[in-house]
Amino acid sequence: MARVFITGSSDGLGRMAAELLVQQGHRVVLHARTEQRGRQAMAGVPGTEAVVIGDLTSIAQTRGVADQVNKLGSFDAVIHNAGIGYREPRRIATEDGLPHVFAVNTLAPYILTACIQRPKRLVYLSSGLHQSGDATLQDLVWAQRRWNGMQAYSDTKLHDVLLAFAFARRWPGVLSNALEPGWVATKMGGPGAPDDLDAAHRTQVWLAVSDDPAAKVTGRYFYHMQLRKPHPATHKPELQDALLEACKRLSGVELASETSAAVSGT
Repeated sequence: MARVFITGSSDGLGRMAAELLVQQGHRVVLHARTEQRGRQAMAGVPGTEAVVIGDLTSIAQTRGVADQVNKLGSFDAVIHNAGIGYREPRRIATEDGLPHVFAVNTLAPYILTACIQRPKRLVYLSSGLHQSGDATLQDLVWAQRRWNGMQAYSDTKLHDVLLAFAFARRWPGVLSNALEPGWVATKMGGPGAPDDLDAAHRTQVWLAVSDDPAAKVTGRYFYHMQLRKPHPATHKPELQDALLEACKRLSGVELASETSAAVSGT
């Protein structure tokens, strides 16, 4: 039995993953943006252990989510599921002055990974659209570029793969992988999405808890439990490190040193 924390699990794929994990007998902690959504999430997924509350558009609240998780103890896996889609027609600024999409899709996974006691496995949800992401990492916060919601989303999904591979390289004791769930009919995907909804949440669950040797790898990218080639730039250590440095600068959150942050359970 594993203990798993899932961000953005009050609905959509996060909730579906939570339901499957509970069915399999695992312990699950949910995350919701507000207290009301948290209560609804707990009621909607019977058998979950707890829910933590925080708006991931806020750096302070994201750090608060990490604090809540750490107070609950250690986890075997963290699934970075929370995300904002590609339909935002303009640059919506957060309380920290960052684009809404970047704050949730890129910066929040970085902050949570940096601040939560290190688990045995990290799982980052990306998208096939990451292949269209801007690998130059220029103007991450869209201060100069003319806003394009689809491009902004694609950029952040590229960032999620870079984060997964960066931590796979830096933390050899942790299995860190990324995946694309497919374009499915969730609230984000829309009712016309063509991919298989029933398959969309299974890869992240498999990567989080399975003893299948195919799941116990690191620095890989998956689609429906099969390896898939990610954007070639995601394998470049210099780009991985550049994104980590940018996230540190924008959030004020540093990664723990290799000597001071031991892997959970070792």
